[in-house]
Amino acid sequence: MARQRWVGIVSAVCMLAVPLGAMAASQPHDAETKTLQGEQRVMGTVEEIKSDQIRVNTGEVQPRYIPLNQAKEKGLPEIKKGDAIEITVNDQNLIVDYHLVNDSGQPLGHAKHQVVKGQIAQPLVIGHDEAVIRTDDGKELSFTIRSQARSKMASIPVGTDAIFLVDETNKIVDVNFSNKEAVSRAGETPEKKSPLKGAQRRVLGTIAAPLDGDHITIRMPNGKEQPYQIRSLMRDKVEKLAKGESVVLLIDDDNKVVDLAIPPQK
Repeated sequence: MARQRWVGIVSAVCMLAVPLGAMAASQPHDAETKTLQGEQRVMGTVEEIKSDQIRVNTGEVQPRYIPLNQAKEKGLPEIKKGDAIEITVNDQNLIVDYHLVNDSGQPLGHAKHQVVKGQIAQPLVIGHDEAVIRTDDGKELSFTIRSQARSKMASIPVGTDAIFLVDETNKIVDVNFSNKEAVSRAGETPEKKSPLKGAQRRVLGTIAAPLDGDHITIRMPNGKEQPYQIRSLMRDKVEKLAKGESVVLLIDDDNKVVDLAIPPQK
């Protein structure tokens, strides 16, 4: 009888373990973990430093190559052959970050990541290298996007709940949907995704009236003047424009300025 009771308890625990494990896997990481779901850390040793790349032996079939310029941005100590490095790869097995580690495996430098929960507030600019994030408490924050995260950022519709991993240089290095509901909503609103690079409308003209509030007025080649509202991310660039200066504006689907270029002077 006691043996039957024991078998019953073990069976119940095994039955519970499966759904609990699946539930944990489906939940986003807590902000304290400073990582996103699906990411993992890989340890490696520097084999070679050449030009702007570092070759790292991680014990995998192929070595990993990481950009050297990020080490300078992070203020890491000089990287030398034989140094131990901790590499963070995302759910697509792409490198999103790395740090030197000491003999005890602790990161060197300032490995201060943050997890930001919120939504992309407006379509990404044409290069997909900058974003405005509206956090859960209603604040709007501007971030630069590292190259490895740009395609994932562009795949998340504006206004969809997401979790953004920001490194110590205040740049977005990875992003994931916050939950299954957000994934479902993203599939239902493909029109809210950021347009492909080069998809914005181009407007050529000269500055008729510099920035006033959140609007700028352009004089077209035909002499007609047209005001345009700017996205908040563009304020610093637009403020520098003077009356009479030639400019090419990039306009999104909401008829707002998302980027600009200064044509070369003849």
